[in-house]
Amino acid sequence: MAMKLPPALQQLIDAFQILPSVGPKSAQRMALYLLEKDRLGAERLSHSLQQAMNKLDHCKSCRNYAESDLCPICSDAERSTESLCVVESPSDVLALEQGVDFKGQYFVLYGHLSPIDGIGPAELGLADLKRKVEQLSIREVIVATNPTVEGEATAQFIMDMLLEDVVVSRIAHGIPMGGELDLVDGGTLNHALTGRRVMS
Repeated sequence: MAMKLPPALQQLIDAFQILPSVGPKSAQRMALYLLEKDRLGAERLSHSLQQAMNKLDHCKSCRNYAESDLCPICSDAERSTESLCVVESPSDVLALEQGVDFKGQYFVLYGHLSPIDGIGPAELGLADLKRKVEQLSIREVIVATNPTVEGEATAQFIMDMLLEDVVVSRIAHGIPMGGELDLVDGGTLNHALTGRRVMS
């Protein structure tokens, strides 16, 4: 017979399970850790979640998260308006900002084209993307959608949509640094081979 927990504890465990990859056991460990060892941290977490839910909305220019009409990137006058990187999620913006020296603009799609799920150009804000490219006179749009069938279809749609207005490039996909060819899957190898460049 399953042990009955106090309703407040069960509610906390259930709440943790909305996070990706968090099952019942992990949720239980997190809930008990906060209750037993870090009640102050739990209060800080609760306050931060409440603040984020109340204050964060979407940037009117790039659709990333922002506390005002424009996010810090779009409101930064020193960012270049020559290039714009299209990504699938805010986490992609964070990865690029932390990992590469890109000083251009962004546009967040919040997904990829998936007709079977009812996600089309309107849901991805592609009309807003085209408008942003035209308003800022962007010269290059770098499509950084994931290397999946849907990501590739989304990249192709964007290229077709902007074909006459701007240079559209696609991020390269291939062998990771330190990777060994015999351990890389065929799809990645194919991308790496077809995306090869001349050595200078």
